[in-house]
Amino acid sequence: MKVDIDPINLSIINHLRDGRKSFRDIAKDLSVSENTIRSRVQKMTDAGVLDIAGLVNVGLLNGHRVVMVGVKLKSMDLVHKGEEFSRLKGVVSVCVVTGRFDLILTVVLRPGFDLLEFYTEEVSQLSDVQSVETFVVYKSYNLKVPYVFNEADHPTKGER
Repeated sequence: MKVDIDPINLSIINHLRDGRKSFRDIAKDLSVSENTIRSRVQKMTDAGVLDIAGLVNVGLLNGHRVVMVGVKLKSMDLVHKGEEFSRLKGVVSVCVVTGRFDLILTVVLRPGFDLLEFYTEEVSQLSDVQSVETFVVYKSYNLKVPYVFNEADHPTKGER
């Protein structure tokens, strides 16, 4: 289902950049009812236009790092391969792109799951990978991503 992004929807999205802002406050700012905000947010969420999520600045988390990975494939099955890559541990996003790479991945690494594990345990399981190039993010501006690991993914204190 497609949703029109009219000026009110765009304003709602901008207000939700601060994910803790209440629908009541947004409604007051936009001079519409709280139910209008709630309904529009629900429609945009149902349509996949909007997600409300906690995002982290990985650069501020001890032992964590973001890398961008350019992937060149042997086949032109870009969409299917993109979906496969999106399910790998640590992958935050996958984009099918133009240029010298077919896919660009955003990957979060953490203690116990570093670049070597990402390539040997995750990427190595996929077929049709011709080459990869890694871009380590030393410093980012405005990059916040969902935290992709759960408690079961974290090593216990004795494993660190």
